[in-house]
Amino acid sequence: METIYLICFGVGLLFTIISAFGAHLFGGHDVHAGGVGAGGHADAGFDHGGMPGMSPISPTSIASFITAFGGLGLVFSNIDATKNVFISAPLAFAGALVIAAGILWLFNQAFRRTQSSSESHVASLVGQTATIITPIPENGVGEIAYVQTGTRYTAAARAENGAAIPAGQTVKITRTGTQFMVTPA
Repeated sequence: METIYLICFGVGLLFTIISAFGAHLFGGHDVHAGGVGAGGHADAGFDHGGMPGMSPISPTSIASFITAFGGLGLVFSNIDATKNVFISAPLAFAGALVIAAGILWLFNQAFRRTQSSSESHVASLVGQTATIITPIPENGVGEIAYVQTGTRYTAAARAENGAAIPAGQTVKITRTGTQFMVTPA
């Protein structure tokens, strides 16, 4: 059984090293997610907030588990009290789960804290003023520009009452969504 532990440890460690150097040398952006929104990252996943994170079945999580299983198995198989395979294997498995879960949690915390976006938080825009940059025709769609946290954004907009609003007019955002609803300010 010690051979299996050694193989798991070696394969997991080798995968980690190759991944680290490969991502560094080749940029890690050669994988195309086919429009899934993973931005070319094999580890990218999305939680309920749409923020990037790591999936429990990502290559990094799996490699962490395999490496930890092999390493802990080697340790437990060399201790007299846990030398028996029926003791060392479950302990290595449980320890590997804890380590992989810890690494998953650590990476997700790092992704959550370091994730920055140029997109504003749309829900907080209700009540803010904007400027019409493309006229809104009667019962039609135009475009507004607004500034949030020092960055200028644009969005499709409709008049709340269906009336036409000319370019250059200041409006108040009343609802947000795929198209903003506005009223003259």
